[in-house]
Order: sequence, then C-alpha cells, then structure tokens
Amino acid sequence: MEPSDKREDTEEVLQPPPPPPPSVIPPDGVGVPVNPEHTSESVKKAMMPKRVPVSRRGFGSRGQKIQLLTNHFKVGISNAGGHFFHYSVALSYEDGHPVEMKGVGRKIMDKVLETYDTELSVKDFAYDGEKSLFTVGALPHNKLEFTVVLDSVSSNRSNVVSRNTENGSHDGNESPEGADRKRLRRASQSKTFKVEISFAAKIPMQAIASALRGQESENSQEALRVLDIILRQHAAKQGCLLVRQSFFHDNARNFTDLGGGVLGCRGFHSSFRATQDGSTTTIIQPGPLVDFLIANQDARDPFQLDWSKAKRTLKNLRIKVKPSNQEYRIVGLSENLCKEQLFALKNKGNDDAEDIEVTVYDYFVNYRKIGLHYSGDLPCVNVGKPKRPTFLPIELCFLVPLQRYTKALTVHQRTTLVERSRQKPQEKMMILTDVMKTNNYEADPLLRSCGISISTQFTQVEGRVLPAPRLKAGNGEDLIARNGRWNFNNKRLAEPSKINNWAAVNFSARCDTRGLCRDLARVGETKGIFIDPPIDIFEENPQFRRAPPMVRVEKMFEQMKPQLPDGPPHFIVCLLPDRKNSDIYGPWKRKCLAEFGIFNQCLAPGRVNDQYLMNVLLKINAKLGGLNTLLAIEPSRSIPLVSKVPTIIFGMDVSHGSPGQSDIPSVAAVVSSRCWPLISRYRASVRTQSPKVEMIDSLFKPVSDKDLGIIRELLLEFYVSSGQTKPTQIIIFRDGVSESQFNQVLNIELDQIIEACKFLDEKWNPKFTIIIAQKNHHTKFFQAGSQDNVPPGTVIDSKVCHPTHYDFYMCAHAGMIGTTRPTHYHVLLDEIGFSADDLQELIHSLSYVYQRSTNAISIVAPVRYAHLAATQVSQFIKFDDSSETSSSHGSLTSVGGPPVPELPKLHDKVCSSMFFC
Repeated sequence: MEPSDKREDTEEVLQPPPPPPPSVIPPDGVGVPVNPEHTSESVKKAMMPKRVPVSRRGFGSRGQKIQLLTNHFKVGISNAGGHFFHYSVALSYEDGHPVEMKGVGRKIMDKVLETYDTELSVKDFAYDGEKSLFTVGALPHNKLEFTVVLDSVSSNRSNVVSRNTENGSHDGNESPEGADRKRLRRASQSKTFKVEISFAAKIPMQAIASALRGQESENSQEALRVLDIILRQHAAKQGCLLVRQSFFHDNARNFTDLGGGVLGCRGFHSSFRATQDGSTTTIIQPGPLVDFLIANQDARDPFQLDWSKAKRTLKNLRIKVKPSNQEYRIVGLSENLCKEQLFALKNKGNDDAEDIEVTVYDYFVNYRKIGLHYSGDLPCVNVGKPKRPTFLPIELCFLVPLQRYTKALTVHQRTTLVERSRQKPQEKMMILTDVMKTNNYEADPLLRSCGISISTQFTQVEGRVLPAPRLKAGNGEDLIARNGRWNFNNKRLAEPSKINNWAAVNFSARCDTRGLCRDLARVGETKGIFIDPPIDIFEENPQFRRAPPMVRVEKMFEQMKPQLPDGPPHFIVCLLPDRKNSDIYGPWKRKCLAEFGIFNQCLAPGRVNDQYLMNVLLKINAKLGGLNTLLAIEPSRSIPLVSKVPTIIFGMDVSHGSPGQSDIPSVAAVVSSRCWPLISRYRASVRTQSPKVEMIDSLFKPVSDKDLGIIRELLLEFYVSSGQTKPTQIIIFRDGVSESQFNQVLNIELDQIIEACKFLDEKWNPKFTIIIAQKNHHTKFFQAGSQDNVPPGTVIDSKVCHPTHYDFYMCAHAGMIGTTRPTHYHVLLDEIGFSADDLQELIHSLSYVYQRSTNAISIVAPVRYAHLAATQVSQFIKFDDSSETSSSHGSLTSVGGPPVPELPKLHDKVCSSMFFC
C-alpha cells in the first residue's frame, strides 16, 4: 500500500519528550476542590471534549470509471521488527556557548561519525541538521559526549572562514603568495566543538508497516518523519539546497532567468506522506556580486546603484573572494568608499611600532598587489562582526550558487516563473521518472538498514469522472458544458443588469475611451445588458501622470465633482495605465468602495476585442447584482440536503503579505451565500489581523453588548435576503490551512461561529459541515499513454487518500496549461449527513457557479471568492504610510505590540454586493 497524507506545514525539529510535571501535594495533604460555578470560561473550554476529524463513512460510486497514474510511489518494509532510536543533540563551542550558526550541524556530526566510528559502533544515523538524531538500533550508551575539531566551519554546503585579525586590522607587507599562505594558516586555526548526544525516545518500525497498511498508531507520524529526515540527509549529501522536503540541485539545466539577478530553480519534492513531485524556488544569480546588483536594480553601471537598497538585498548572502577562494557571509557595506575607508594596519616585524591607518583600496593595491579597476569609488563589502568589521573590495566578491532569494518578486518575475514552471503531463512524468532513477534511494545505507524499499513506478489508481451539472442562461435556456467550458453564443445572461448613471475614467494615455464605451454597450446588448451612454468621460490631466497614486486618484475625483452635480455615479469604468498590478488600483478601489459606495470595474486595455469585453461584462453584471449563469438544480430546488432546508455556505481564506513582507497585516475574508435556495449569489466580509496568522480571530467579536464579528453580519444578510429565514445548516469551506491546523479550525474557529449564532439566538443550534480545500500539495494524476490532462470532473477517493480520514481529490476543471493540480478536500465534520456521492457532486457543482468566467474552476467558488475579496481589500491598506485609526479588531502583532491597522468599512451601497468579482 502507498504512503499517504502529506503534511503541508513546515518540517518541525523533533525535540526530546518533556519530563512529566512534578506532583504537587498541599502541605496538609488535602486536595483543593474545584467549584464549577467559579471556573473561568477558558478553563471550561479546556475541560470540554475536543472535536476530532470525522472518519470516512464510505466511498463515492457515481461517474464513469477511469484508470489513472499518480506520482505516489509504493513503499515496502522488510524489517518491521526493528526500532528507530531518537537522540537529542546539543552542540556547543569550547567555552560552552551553544552553536547557533545555521547549517554547521551537519558538518560537525559528519566529523563525529568520522572520528568516533568505533564509539558509535559504526552506526549510520539520520540527522535533521539541528537537534535530533536517529539511528537504527541503539547506540552503546544513553548519553555520549564527544569533542571534534573542524579546520573550517561549514554553513549551508560551504566553508566560511573569518579573516579578521584580533583588532579587526589586516596584516600587510606581504606578497600575494605570502598573504594567501597566511590565510591558509588562519583557516587551519580550527575550532573545537563539544557534542552531547542523549537518548530521547524509542520508535518501533512496526509503526511504519502499520501506516503502510492503513493502520495508524501513536508512533506512525514520528516514524514517517524519521524517514523524511533520511530523505533530506540523502539530498544534503548530494549538495542540494534543502527547502523543507523540496530539494534543488546545482545544475544549470534546472535554472531559468527571471530577470533582476534572480533565477527560477526547478527541483523536486519528496515526502513519505505522499509524493515525488516537481518544485520550484527562486535563487540568486551566482557570479560577480556587482553584476547581480546591476541586474537587480536594472542599473546601467555600478555607479548608478542605490546602495541603501543594495545593503538590504545583500545582507546574509554568501560570497567567495578572489584570489583566496575563501567564503564569507555579508553583514553590510562600508559607510565610506573603498578609497576613503580607513582601518588600522599592524606594522609587521615591529611590535612596538604604532598601527598605521591605510585605506582598503591602498591595502589591496599596494600591499597585496591586487589590481582594482572600479572598486575604489564604490562601498566595500563588510564580512566581519559588529565591532570588528572586515572590508573587501566589491569586484573581488562572487556570489556562491544555490542561495535562496526570499524577497518579493516583481510582477514580471512572478509571471515568468509561472510560465516557465509549467510542464505538460507527459513531460512531468518523464522528469519524475528520471528523478526517481537518479535519486538512487536503494543505495542509501539507512534506508537499507531499515529494510525500506521505494518503487520507481507510478502508482495506478482508479478515478471516476462526474458529469458536468446542467446550467441555465437567460430565458431559462440550457447551457451545455463540454470539457468543463461553455459559451454564450446566441444566448443571454441568466439575470442581466441595466447600466445607467455611469461614467468612464481614463488614467491611460493610449486608450480610445469613447470607442471602448461604445463597444462595451454593443456587446452588452447582445447578452441582455442594456447600457445607456455614459454621463461623462474623464481623461486624466497629463500634469498628474507622474504624481503618487493617491494624489492621482484624488485629483481625478476633484476633476469629476463639478461635472456631477447630482452626486457620484452608480457605476464607473476605470482604465488603468498598466496591464497588471497598477499602483492606482488600491487607492481607486478604496475611494470608490469605502468612501463613495460606487460600483466600478477596472480595465487594463491592451488588445480589446469582443471576447475581452464579454469577459469584462461578466464581472460587471455580477457586481451590479445580476447572474450570468446558475445551476439548473437551484431554481428546481433539487440539491440534496441543501435545497429543502435553509442552508448557508461559507468560504473562508486569509491573504498574507508577499515573502519578505513580514510586517504587513494579513487579511481574513469570509464570503457567504445569500438568497437561499440559490448557491450562486454571495457577499463578503473582510478584516485585518496579525501578519502571517492563518487562524481567523474576528469571526465573533463581542464588544460591550454587541458582536462586531464577521459571522454576525453574514448571518443577518442571509436572513434578510432569504425571506426572513435563519439557516439551519451551515457548510464551511476553509482554504489555506495545513493538516496540523485542522484541530484549530474544528475547536477554535468553529467555536467562534457557534458563539456568533448563540449571540443572535441562544436556542439556535444549526448543523455544521466543515470541509478543508487544499491546493498547496504535490499530488498529480495522469492518464496513462495520453498527452492530455485528466478530464474535468475527475474524483479520486481511494488508494492514495488517507486510510481512515474523510478526504478525496477532485479535478473539476479542464487543465489547459501544464499539469492539472487537483484540489484535496478534507471533511472534518459532517453533522448534516451527506453521502459521499452527494457531497462530491455538491462540490463539483460549486466549481461551476463562478460568475467571472465561462469554465469550471479548480476549487469551489466560495473559496475563490474569499481569496479575491481578501486580495482586493488588502490593496486598501497597501498604500497607507500610516494607519488612519489606532484601533484594531483586537489582534496584535505581539503582546504589547503595535495594533493592526483596521480596514476602512465598505460603504452600505456596496457591502452586500459581489464587489470582488
């Protein structure tokens, strides 16, 4: 049987188990009784039984069966009677201070194995690089202490050696050859490390065998984690860059230039939870440091560089220095230019003589006889310590390979990375087949001693293809979806809007605004959307085109006001100057949606044709309250368990700042269905919370005698829009959480939602179904012998799914580019009581109600809408230099830390709309 259920969160370092708490006995030997009436609410909650994810109740049977291959590879074990022994590792310097330098641990432990092989009974071990070590069978003693000497200190696959003399000065009066010899002598002034290995736990390998048979035990997760660590160590010995369970080789064939001195690096993900799959990360372009900076800042030459920006970019990057080839980590730049930066140089051969001050430039040119062509007029690179700087001319510095680039990518870089990471199904299968062969896992001594074997053949699985749901267009006409797609040829929208009292605004100098408005009206009329001529068209004053975004938006509204004596229009079309991520977008949306309550549609016109305008009209119609399509089963009230009983559907997501933006608040969004029994209309509620926090903390927010949380306003909207009806069933789709957070969703977020319901009506007890939707995984499915992706509607709920938990994979959409990524659905709770078939068909249908397009999407529409709402509203605060308010929704970045800025409230005119479409 195949290994299953990949862990989505980052790998944790295993710690030794904590000691049991001491028994506390009152002096008189009499325990203190607990009075339940005086127990705090938090204690009561802690005493309540925890909810756990439900078990699978059955398998689906509907749909046409299809044979598939997947990138799960069968694992066998022949030594189930053995044990892993877990040891805690403590590394320290000779003076007792702990070793904190990242990446040094593997070098030290390799030296321990090399030096003390007899004391270790010549046992191979798996080491996680930090504090945990595992062996097959026990070491000779429960506690072992070793001392090792390293000639150089490794950090992240390379050597770093300090070149500082005692006072931060350089020794001079040497030829280049003599200086190089001296550096080599310094390198051999090695460091001594103390290593303490202590027994922590014993893990039976039987747990692995049980997990492979689908019988989880209390040790199965720990045992599988040991195997993951073995895979990481296997990759580390091959010189790979390790990013959790993804591994990247230093091979130019895997690189793609993204511009700005950044490379996309293709690697592979390998985990005993599930799969072998392709992965992509971003790395720094290796080579001359100055070339990277010029590319990164798009400068003409090094003299045009912004050095304050360069200092932030270069911090902690590793370089090699010519001609010694020694390696260092950059800590900063010098305050002065190389020709002006002084340091104290010891006078060789005369201890009584005072140090002489020389510039870094003079030292390298005159003492070291190294020619410098341009570094004299540039800052130096500092590779020393805070109180003992060591300066190097920039042209002698070269970036080493495989260094991750963790800053936010530009729009162009992101687009290029996505485009060049795509692989058609057969191409991906060929690459993975090659990876499995080159990994050569059968040669790993630890895997051999465990009796672990890994097949190189893709696993065969059986899927089912669900038929596409029937759709309705205008006048009740049927829309037939073929291969997950449909069109409106000779058909009208299901519920078209009428557009009057509207205007157009143009920030783009290259667009014919009047012509575009005429074409929009012409295409709209064919679909039932009747558009009056705009009341006015406003062209931006050219003098403001170089002004800051907020200023441009303010000036445009000032320009509009005198021409609109009756107040702002109901709707505005806004033409932006850039095709993607215009910096005007955020301020414009905030002004329209929060301040004035104006419905609006932004365009970035390039090649405008009727199909483009049709796609725009789909968004406009949804925003203005229309419907483009709806499921045939909605008006006929034939959705099992949903149409007969008032049911609300939530989609929940949290949007975080880009990598490298750790101080930007996260934005939580919840969308909810309205106008039951329809499941195609939604509205959204959005809040900020602490940066990088995934759990939503504002679902229920009691303040005095009010609830200011998200759920209350969504429930009230459902009640008003659904004929004064409260939902008796609540279906929740949650995006963006890993398996380690499932219990938090079940026991923290769900508790908030229940409290919000009770706050409205103490006797209200709706039934809940909670489903996690995961896209961030590595499982792929392929049709054997076919160039095509799996067909839309494919669902897999056996073999590669969890043996007992309730999960399944679904490819609802037609993968047109690259290899289809299925959505992995996990059912955590199902009080409503769906059958497997009914739940899978509901989820499949919810992939067809997305109003922005004419194709099925890869995930249920409520989740996609939540993501859109969070992303769009996050732009509101993106351009704020300071928060308009000092209050927050109660979420702090840290105890006593600054409050999270509150989002501006959406205007009453638009808050119930699908403004996010």
